[in-house]
Amino acid sequence: MAPASYDALMAQMRRGTLQFCVLALLDEQQRYAFDLVRSLGEVDGMVTSEGTIYPMLSRLRRDGLVSSSWQESTAGPPRRYYELTDDGRAALTRFVTEWRTFRRAVDHLLSGRTTS
Repeated sequence: MAPASYDALMAQMRRGTLQFCVLALLDEQQRYAFDLVRSLGEVDGMVTSEGTIYPMLSRLRRDGLVSSSWQESTAGPPRRYYELTDDGRAALTRFVTEWRTFRRAVDHLLSGRTTS
C-alpha cells in the first residue's frame, strides 16, 4: 500500500472514532472546545485541531448528543461549555459495546502475526 493511501486510511479511522472520544471526555465533565482539543492532543495518536472540533460539536449539538451553555470565564470572554445529553450517553454506551467487540476481533486476527 502506498504511503499516501495508508495515511488516508489511518486519518479516516481516527475521524470515525473521534466523535466518540469527544463524547467520552464529555461524559467525565462538561468542557469547552479548546479544552477538548488540549485533552485529545495529550493522547498519542489523537491529533486534532479546533477546526475539526467546532464543526463536530455543532453537529453533535444538532443531533441532540450534546447540549451547550455559555459561562463566564475568569480568563477572558464567556466560553461555550458542552455536556453530554441522555441521548449522547446512550450513543456512547452503544459505541463502547461495539468497539470492544470490534477490538477483540481485530486483536484476535492480529495475535498470530509476528513482527521482525
